[in-house]
Formats: sequence, structure tokens, C-alpha cells
Amino acid sequence: MKGFVTITLPLASVGFINQAARMVLALIGPLLALEFGLSASDLGLLAAVMFIAYAAAQLPVGVALDRYGPRRVQAVLCSTAALGFGLCAMADGPFMLGVGRVITGVGIAAALMAMLTAHARWFPRARVAALTGGGVFIASLGGMAATLPMQSLLPLVGWRGGFVILGVMTLAAAVWIWLSVPEDARPAGTAPARSLAREIAAFGPILTHPDFLRFTPPIIVLSTMNFVYSGLWAGPWLRDVGGLDDGPRALVLLIYAGGMAVGAIAIGQAASLSQARGASPLLVPMAAVVAQFVLQLVFIFVALPGWVAIAAVWFLFSFFGATGPIGYGAVGQRFGPELAGRVSTAINCAMLVLVFILQYVIGAILDLWPRTADGGWDPAGYGWAMGLTAVLQGGALLWAWRPWTGRPRTWRRGAVVPASQP
Repeated sequence: MKGFVTITLPLASVGFINQAARMVLALIGPLLALEFGLSASDLGLLAAVMFIAYAAAQLPVGVALDRYGPRRVQAVLCSTAALGFGLCAMADGPFMLGVGRVITGVGIAAALMAMLTAHARWFPRARVAALTGGGVFIASLGGMAATLPMQSLLPLVGWRGGFVILGVMTLAAAVWIWLSVPEDARPAGTAPARSLAREIAAFGPILTHPDFLRFTPPIIVLSTMNFVYSGLWAGPWLRDVGGLDDGPRALVLLIYAGGMAVGAIAIGQAASLSQARGASPLLVPMAAVVAQFVLQLVFIFVALPGWVAIAAVWFLFSFFGATGPIGYGAVGQRFGPELAGRVSTAINCAMLVLVFILQYVIGAILDLWPRTADGGWDPAGYGWAMGLTAVLQGGALLWAWRPWTGRPRTWRRGAVVPASQP
């Protein structure tokens, strides 16, 4: 419990801010589209630039986490994110807002990775999934805060004031991490820090590892779905397809974010229990991928009767999507703890590049139809857009399902050795 309070909780606070930062556009995106005259693809690009900056920072952040530890890296990055939120608050147009989003993306680049690195270094393997689930639960509360609570604050502080609040919270998180998280110690039995070039070169065996190649695509797509829809397109979908006004839409987004929080705790505990009983750490994450794929088919082919049914399906969608970070940790268990930062950031980098692409592509698909009278987008466009993401997820499942040959291996410093996990 002490480790959770002093390590997981302060690092998870950055995840809280991360979730709020990416969820907030789902709430205020329609307002920005009207204020700045943005098309769907413009809005998608505005949401996506944060993720491409986030992605570009992943690999250097992974090296930094492994060399310098979560405490120092995360404290510096939080200060960077606070600057980005400040620029967003002062933006006089989409360009400055985009610059602020880019800086924010760099600043929150280690939100999940720092926590995963700390868990791999300081806790037993069988506890990692449960601790990660608890941390993601805390992070998911940030997504909830950026829905109905933020909607309640908008009349008082405006969308600019919302960014100011996020900036102040980020500075507070930096101080908390610096004071609470212990100074990093290298994992027992590992070699001392090597040159930066050799540290970067360690990505090669990670990216070519057969288990990495097989299981990361479905895990990547699982996390991507939540980023793409909670980060922007769930809000417009609820307005244009679900027919919900601002209040009910904010409530459903709150329920959606709640699904991530509940899923993180429930699935994290289930994954730890199943692994403790001898199951593969990848069993639960892969089952969640299948469940989320089925739910996308429900969105496409089933006319949901009313906001309660809509909220229930979005809740389940995010519930299973919360398994993504647990999947990161499951793949990471194929590798030594000294590579935990790079394994997680390699997965996250690929996921964020996919988020960037899909955020923009979905907007471009919606722009193929004329805008509706109230400034929204044609419901038919959403069906085609979600069809694209469902095909992508189905393809990733088939990729992992197909027969693979070769003995599973795990990379450790200086050698490739048999995997310790089934």
C-alpha cells in the first residue's frame, strides 16, 4: 500500500491530466469548430497534433526513463505540459492552439510510461497488472473530470479557463512527484548505464522480437480506439448520430470515461489473478480486443434505442479499451526490467502514430458529406468511419491469431534468452 501511495499515485496523477487533456476536445470541439470556423478535418488535425507530438517524444522518453528514472523525467515533462496548457488558454486562433497542443503532447508523453517503468522496477511481476489497473483508474478520473464537471465550469471560466486549471494541476503534479517518488535505483543484477547510442540500439531487438511483432498490433489498436473516440469523435457522434444535446452528451461522455475507470480496476485485478494462477499475461488483454471489436459492430449495425442504451454500449467500449495499458505491461514481461521504459514507449509510439492518422482520416471521411443545418456532420459518414476502425481491429486480431513459428524469446542486455512467461 505504501508503494502505491508514494509511487503509483503521484505518477498516475499525470495520467489524470493526460486523460483530461485528450478528453476535453470531445466536449469543447464543437465550440471550437464554430468559434474558429473549423471543418471536420481541421478539428481532427487539431486533436491529432497533440498525439503526433506525444508519439515523436516516445522513443527518447523511453531511453530517458531507463537512464534517469521516472522521478526526474516526469517532473521536467510536467513543467513542459504546463507551458502548453498556458498557450492553449491564450490562443487567438487555431494555429496557436495547435502549438499549445503540440507542447502539451510532449509534456504528457511519459504519463503512462513512467508509471509502467516504475512498476517494472519496484514491484513483483504478479502485482504489475493490478497496480497498473489502479493507476489507470486514477488516470481515467481525469477523463471523467473533463466531461460533466467541465461542462458545469464552462459558463464560469470558459474553455480558456479550463486550460488554465489543467496547467495549474500539472505544475502541482510536478512538485508532488519530485517530493514523493524515490530517486531511481537500477534493477538488481543489471549492468550500469551504457552510452546513449547503445541504449538507443536496444530498440532493435525489441522491435524485431517475435512476441512483440505478434501481439503488439491488437494491443495498439485496442488503445487507439479509446484515444480516437474519447479524444474527439465520441462527442460529435453523440450529437450527430445519437441526437443528444449538450447536457445529455456530457453525461454520456462522463459514463464513457467511467467505463475506463471501472475497466482499469476490474480488468487489472482479473489479469493479475489469472497470471498468478499460471495463465499467460496476454490472455485477458486479447479477450478485451475481441470484445471491443464486437462492440464496434454493434455501433455500426444496431440502432440503439435512446440515450441509456447508447451510454451502456459506450461504457462497455471504454471498459474493455482500458485494458490497453495492461497489455503494454503484458508484452513488456517478455523483456528485462531494464528495458521496461523502451518496450512501453515503443508500443505507445506506434499507437499514437495510428491515433494521429485516424483522427485526421475520420474527419476527412466526415467531410465527404455536406454539413448539416446545425453545423454537424452526416450520420452516414460516422458509419463508414467506424467501419474503417472495425476492419483495422479485425485485421489485427487475425494477425495475432495466425500461426507463428519459432521459440518465444526475450531480450536482455547482451543476450537473447528463452522467455520466462508462457
